[in-house]
Amino acid sequence: MKRYSFWRTALADYLQRVSSRPFVPGEHDCALFAAGAVEAMTGDDFGADYRGRYKTLAGGYRRLKKLGFESHADLAASILEEIHPSRAMVGDLAAVDGDGGISLGIVQGEGILVLNPEGRIGAVPLLTARRAFRVPFTD
Repeated sequence: MKRYSFWRTALADYLQRVSSRPFVPGEHDCALFAAGAVEAMTGDDFGADYRGRYKTLAGGYRRLKKLGFESHADLAASILEEIHPSRAMVGDLAAVDGDGGISLGIVQGEGILVLNPEGRIGAVPLLTARRAFRVPFTD
């Protein structure tokens, strides 16, 4: 997996495309929002085994546990290099505490873009990240 040379444009296009989508577990939730960003930047979709396979957040967690992961952050860590949040750069993923547990978001400078349950994209400070994951530039 590596980022396309045009990853910035691909990420911006992705964010524009999903900015008005409603929050729907199993279709467009925080984990799949982050996975979609990685797919836009690299062509690799680590959310493929989850998209459309659960209808509730609890169902998503059950599916993760069935596949050996405690959370979607642990799934991200199994695919991407885990780094200290202070080393995260634009386009990397970060895990933050949300209302319903851990949320995955997309690093954008000093902030992290996150999807809230109302389906809006918001930002939280990068310093609030519990974990971060590098989306690689090379194989």
